[in-house]
Amino acid sequence: MARKLAEKILQNKAENLLIEELRKANTKLKILLSEKSSQLEGVLENSIDAYLVIDLRGNVLKFNEAAIQLFEYDNKNNPINVDRLIHEEDRQYASDSFLDLQKNGFLKALIIRISLKSKKVKWVQINANLIYNQEKTPIAAQGIIRDITKEKLLEENLIESESRISSMITHLESGILIEDEQRKIVVTNAKFCELFHISAPPELLKGHDCSNEANESKHLCQQPEKFVHRIAEIITKKEKVLGDLITLKDGTILKRDFIPILNEKKYIGHLWRYKDITIKRQFDEILEAQKQKYSNIIANMNLGLIEVSNNDEILMINQSFSEMSGYKESELLGKRGSQVFLDEDAPIIQRETTKRLAGTSNSYEIKVKNKQGKERQWLVSGASNYDFAGKVIGSIGIHLDITEFKSLEKQKEIILKELENRNHELQEYAHIVSHDLKSPLRSIDALLSWIKANNHDNLDEATLENIELIEVTLEKMEKLISDILEYSSAGLTVKNHEKVNLNLTIKNLKKIIFIPKNITVTTLKELPILNGDATKFQQLFQNLISNAVKFCDKETGIVEIDVTEKKSYYKFSIKDNGIGIEKEYYDKIFKIFQYLNQREDSTGVGLSIVKKIVDLYEGNIWVDSELGVGTTFYFTIKKS
Repeated sequence: MARKLAEKILQNKAENLLIEELRKANTKLKILLSEKSSQLEGVLENSIDAYLVIDLRGNVLKFNEAAIQLFEYDNKNNPINVDRLIHEEDRQYASDSFLDLQKNGFLKALIIRISLKSKKVKWVQINANLIYNQEKTPIAAQGIIRDITKEKLLEENLIESESRISSMITHLESGILIEDEQRKIVVTNAKFCELFHISAPPELLKGHDCSNEANESKHLCQQPEKFVHRIAEIITKKEKVLGDLITLKDGTILKRDFIPILNEKKYIGHLWRYKDITIKRQFDEILEAQKQKYSNIIANMNLGLIEVSNNDEILMINQSFSEMSGYKESELLGKRGSQVFLDEDAPIIQRETTKRLAGTSNSYEIKVKNKQGKERQWLVSGASNYDFAGKVIGSIGIHLDITEFKSLEKQKEIILKELENRNHELQEYAHIVSHDLKSPLRSIDALLSWIKANNHDNLDEATLENIELIEVTLEKMEKLISDILEYSSAGLTVKNHEKVNLNLTIKNLKKIIFIPKNITVTTLKELPILNGDATKFQQLFQNLISNAVKFCDKETGIVEIDVTEKKSYYKFSIKDNGIGIEKEYYDKIFKIFQYLNQREDSTGVGLSIVKKIVDLYEGNIWVDSELGVGTTFYFTIKKS
């Protein structure tokens, strides 16, 4: 406004000076333009806006300093035509405007682009008028040119911003309604129309009067009159309102915001925003229920829970931790846990806290003192606590009082040591007993041999048969003693750890075990190499293969050894086509001294030895059989 006023003042001044000069110097009309320029020079040279004078053909007659700076041209040495200064796309428009100037004698607020000497483009606003001679004939034109590039760019940015805002509002998931101070719609979007069941497209609602809109939409609400009253109240107060809740009849829950729009503190309208929060509300209710549920669990669980900051300051404890430590929550909040509970183990906490700050979960044991000063041992399992941005803000620890467990553990170690010693003693005793029991058996066997040799001709047939029965019984007793000794050592801890190639084990067993010509023992797959005691693996397979051979009643006997590899164990099977086992005896056969056939060479110990060895390697054993068809023994051996 100041510039326009200045232009008007300058224009009036120029005209007044021109008229006054023409009156005083009527004889100098031919050089009127130069004299005019000379008289205006003092005024225009210091003008902040560009000033120029052109003849009616567009040739520049005069530039002031501001014009030289604006156009980057100087007409002192090189004549310039204004056509050269105007941007090529605006030349036709400028030409038409120049004709209007010649017709009307003036030109106001012409906005065009100009091309500078540096090839830059600027926007300018031109106010111009004609210069007349004494006969009122136009002889030239003069104009004030103002650089409005910044204003133009700002205007374009505003237009672009308005376009972006309009586009953004159109695609928002919230229903938007902007009204002016008369409650006429300025802009709305499809979501608003959807929420309030308006069938008209948003663009057609522009200018619509919303004064009665509340009454038209109240039928959608569960509380219609409250909906109307609340809108009237908000419009009257014209104050910001956030988070109003509206429940529609179909169960939809809307959150409503009201934001007044001010221009230099003057109210010019307002914005309504409606957002469907039905799902969020339901989720919040579920979340709150879950929160309450887990809060109750945390409060009542038997494990002590504590939350600390990155500086080890206690932020929260549960009831169980309060009972463990003897402290109330109010006594601990804000204090450092390591200073309250720890003495010698304080460095452990510092080390573990460093790990948690790096996001690493950990478990460790510490010795603490409770409020009563009693020493306790706690097992702590901790994890980092994060904020919503993923930043570590502290840690949460679960505490278990293991004082009694530790005491029991020490007692257990003592008991295990005693058991180990007793087992060692029993094993030695078993060997001694085995030796002592076998000695009289061997003596009896030797005496019977001598009696038979010395009295063979004097003994009748019945006596000889009885002597043979005694020899068989002695042999069976000796085997039974050997089996018992073998059984007593079968379940002992494995001391010899070595790689055992089961293929070589089976190969060697075929040489040891008596296998009749009508029976074949085959391995269906390459057997694995296991870590363990070679003797125990030999006992395991020897007993199972011997049983399969012993109880074969077919003309062509078959014994098949197979293996299947699993993730953590091997599953073996030994299958035969022998006499079979009735299902009711599946569990009985693995117990010591339990056998189904009264054979002279059976002691009822073999399968119990197998069971103990399988148990030693953390496996399972079971049987699948059909009477008269055959039997398959399955067992597993843990890989590690």
